[in-house]
Amino acid sequence: MWLCHRAGLCEDLTAAQIGFERKQVGFVYASDCVASHIRQYSRRTFLSRLNMLTALRNNFAFFRQFRQQFETTGSITPSSRFLAKSMTRFLAKRADDPVRVLEIGPGTGPVTHRIVSHLRDGDKFDLVELNDEFVDILNGQFQNNAKWKLVSKYSEVHKLPVQEFNPPEKYDFVISGLPLNNFPAELVEQITDKYFELLKPDGILSYFEYMYVRPIRKIVTRGQEKTRITRIDDIMAGHCEQRRVAQDNVLLNVPPAWVQHLSGHRDSSVSDSVGA
Repeated sequence: MWLCHRAGLCEDLTAAQIGFERKQVGFVYASDCVASHIRQYSRRTFLSRLNMLTALRNNFAFFRQFRQQFETTGSITPSSRFLAKSMTRFLAKRADDPVRVLEIGPGTGPVTHRIVSHLRDGDKFDLVELNDEFVDILNGQFQNNAKWKLVSKYSEVHKLPVQEFNPPEKYDFVISGLPLNNFPAELVEQITDKYFELLKPDGILSYFEYMYVRPIRKIVTRGQEKTRITRIDDIMAGHCEQRRVAQDNVLLNVPPAWVQHLSGHRDSSVSDSVGA
C-alpha cells in the first residue's frame, strides 16, 4: 500500500512538474511575442521619427533656399502630397511597358517621392535640378531612403539648367516644378519650348502654378513688371489652348494650385478637371 501511495504521489508530482513546465514554456513564448512586438514597435517608431526628422530638415533647407533664391525656389514650403498626387496622376495610369520620366526642378523631392512609387525595372528616371543644396538632398535620398534606393539604379540627378539638358531620347512623362511666374518672359519661352522638345509626341507634360497669381499681378503691377507677367500669361495660355488634356484644382496646398497636363502634340482639348 505504501508503494501504491508512493507511486500515486510520484504520478501527482510528475503531472505537477509537467504543468509547471508547460506554464514555463507558455510564459517564455508569451515573453518572446511581447519582445517581438516591442522590437517591431521600436523599429516603426524609429523609422517614423527618422522620416519626420528628414522632412523637417528638407523643409528647413527649402525655406533657407526660398530666402536666398526666391526667384528659382518660388515658394516658402515644399509641395503638398495632394499636389504631388495630382502631378503624377497620368504616370500612375502608365502601361506595363518601360517608360522614360523626367522631373524638372524637383527641389527637396516631395513630388519625386510620389514618382518613385510608380517606377518599375526597365524605366529611366532623370532629374534636372540647378540648386546645389537640393542636388545634395536628392542624391542623399537615393542613397539612404529605402523607397528611393529601389529605383536608384535607373535614376540620375543632373545639375544644370534644363535648357542645356540634351538626353539621347525623349520622355513619356515630363513633370516640372519650376516657378515660371518668377522668371523673365524670354526665359519662360525658352524653358517651355524645351519641355516639348524633350517630350514624346504622345507624352504628357505636367506642371503647376499657384492660383490667380498672374491675373492678380496683371492688375496690381505697372511698367516692366506688368509687361513681363502679361507676356508670360500669353505664352502659357497659348500652350494650354493648343495642348491641354486636363486641369486639376488642388486646394490642399500652400498656396492652392492649378496643375496643367499638356500633350506632346498640338490641338488637344481639355478632357477632364479634378479638384483636390
